[in-house]
Amino acid sequence: MRYIFLRSMNKQIFTIILAAGEGKRMGGNVSKQFVEIEGKPILRHTIEQFLSLDMDMEIIVVLPPLMKESWKQYCRESGFLSRYIMASGGITRFHSVQNAMKYVPENAIVAVHDGVRPFVTKEFLISMFREAENSPALVPVLPAVDSMREIVGNGNSAPVDRSKYVLVQTPQIFHSEILLDAYRQAFSPAFTDDASVAEAAGYKVKLCPGSRYNLKITTPEDLKVATAIFQSRR
Repeated sequence: MRYIFLRSMNKQIFTIILAAGEGKRMGGNVSKQFVEIEGKPILRHTIEQFLSLDMDMEIIVVLPPLMKESWKQYCRESGFLSRYIMASGGITRFHSVQNAMKYVPENAIVAVHDGVRPFVTKEFLISMFREAENSPALVPVLPAVDSMREIVGNGNSAPVDRSKYVLVQTPQIFHSEILLDAYRQAFSPAFTDDASVAEAAGYKVKLCPGSRYNLKITTPEDLKVATAIFQSRR
């Protein structure tokens, strides 16, 4: 029934998968999205989660310009020949999404997802796409569970009420008219994700429950956790 719902959605669906970062926090010579776990690059694991939905979806993968040919070669040699658009990354995340939005029309639904979040599940994606049909700007979040403090300067800090804060995940899903309009504005360093870009353009975003398993692999420690998760699923 879930798949029937997705196929019957009134708007065409696009998914932008961002994989243009340098991954400096990971260290090493290979950008984090191309690091292999269980014999596959993290980026491939992520793309496969969206392909597993078995639905009419256009996927746009945003890559560093200098890595596009290498990725094409990997896909040919490994037989990973699924159809998707390859866009070039920009100097920031904002510019990367802006480049990808050139392939997205109006009157569509567009999801933007981090290429290093390979554990997003089919069930989670289905629930988000279902809600996104009636929610023009939808962002998954998690409540903060650790105690939090604010750095107030001069080596000092102060506790804050963690109930006022949430942790933001992807995919963030929008009716395409919102993102097409929002990404016409000038870049600001305050833009950390698509929600912040949309809000700066005057749009409201709706929060929905995220998933604890939707891990973003950013550091060597994250990579160890991700490897353990994949191994536990054998």
